[in-house]
Amino acid sequence: MKKITVIGTGYVGLVSGAGISDFGHHVTCADIIDSKIKMLQSGKIPIYEPGLSDLVERNVKAGRLAFTTDVDSAIQSSAVIFIAVGTPQGDNGEANISAVEAVAKSIGKNLNGYKVICTKSTVPIGTGDRVCKLVNESMPVDGEFDYVSNPEFLREGSAVKDFLWPDRVVIGATSEKAFDIMRDVYRPLYVNEKPMLHTNVATAEMIKYAANAFLALKISYINEVANLCEKVGADVHQVAKAMGQDGRISPKFLHPGPGYGGSCFPKDTHAIAALARKKGSPMNTIEAAIVTNQDQKKRMVDKMRNLIGGNFSGKTVGVLGLAFKPNTDDVRESASIEMIQAIMDEGGTVKAYDPIANESMEEFFPELSYCQSWEETCKQTDGVAIMTEWNEFRGLSLEKLKVMMNSPVILDTRNILSINKLIEFGFQFDNVGREKS
Repeated sequence: MKKITVIGTGYVGLVSGAGISDFGHHVTCADIIDSKIKMLQSGKIPIYEPGLSDLVERNVKAGRLAFTTDVDSAIQSSAVIFIAVGTPQGDNGEANISAVEAVAKSIGKNLNGYKVICTKSTVPIGTGDRVCKLVNESMPVDGEFDYVSNPEFLREGSAVKDFLWPDRVVIGATSEKAFDIMRDVYRPLYVNEKPMLHTNVATAEMIKYAANAFLALKISYINEVANLCEKVGADVHQVAKAMGQDGRISPKFLHPGPGYGGSCFPKDTHAIAALARKKGSPMNTIEAAIVTNQDQKKRMVDKMRNLIGGNFSGKTVGVLGLAFKPNTDDVRESASIEMIQAIMDEGGTVKAYDPIANESMEEFFPELSYCQSWEETCKQTDGVAIMTEWNEFRGLSLEKLKVMMNSPVILDTRNILSINKLIEFGFQFDNVGREKS
């Protein structure tokens, strides 16, 4: 059992800290944002993630998980320190690691014995060297540490499951001693024979970016296939199903839609593309995936505009789904943002609803009319766009929907509605890569 500090209580830090405490370690999650720590200390979770509230509550009650704003004391009292602060995209496309650098300096100042410093944040290749340099410059003369890169592979909406039952654990360690300590941190996974890859630091950093960029590439690819399917009369669902049955390809991430979003794929694809250009080794496939994703969001706007008569002016559109995917309240880079902005820019009115993410989207569009159900959203609208595949939208009554709308017009960007039913009830509709009305 180890004493561990996780610095940063955002999405990655909170899930990781709670998960590590569930492995039996004493974990302190530290953050300089007082309001966030007070919320956690009072038993409230600042983000929506299925299963996270129970995980936190269980380990707080067991005395294994605590929260503090006293970052210095947390560093001093721990044997392993995880850096889990944000690395947002900068203006040049590269990741902004200023928060990571600030934490590295704090760790250096508070080194009071040998510690393992582990970066969990997604950082550019080479950040490990930068962290070590800053720690060395800030620490006492007799300070001692080893550095580890331990990237996360958490899917929003499935993060708790992904942390407790991962496909693999990547540990980029500078020494065998550090690797052994990290293996002990993840001992329950090691005992259960989950793969643990011991790499150097740069390789671990690269694995994270390479994995996310590949998944983003896969999404952009199937979206382009879907667009071509529309031109030639093919059904993208059947195409994707057949592709996915090929063991070399697999069916995962072959789901056409309005384009990827969230906190990872957009930021990480831009970051690895920027790094590749900087190093003189451009990644043309990733650059193309970025352009395709941007175009796909615009394509959804064009579809809705065409369905509604060529212009949004004076029209009321219901937008169902604001989060970039179901089971999260994260609206960052959501395709809904592009849709809402276009409607408003052309003089249209938006009624919006998401089971979880209304408040999150309100930070982007405080003036919108936010509803509390799909029925309220769709009432007296000239068209409806389904932007997120929440389960409650899968089961909405088309018969009921048709009666409450001004005109039966619907854009299904997630292909969750029955085409036969849409035709049966007389809807004018469009989707992604399938038959149209």
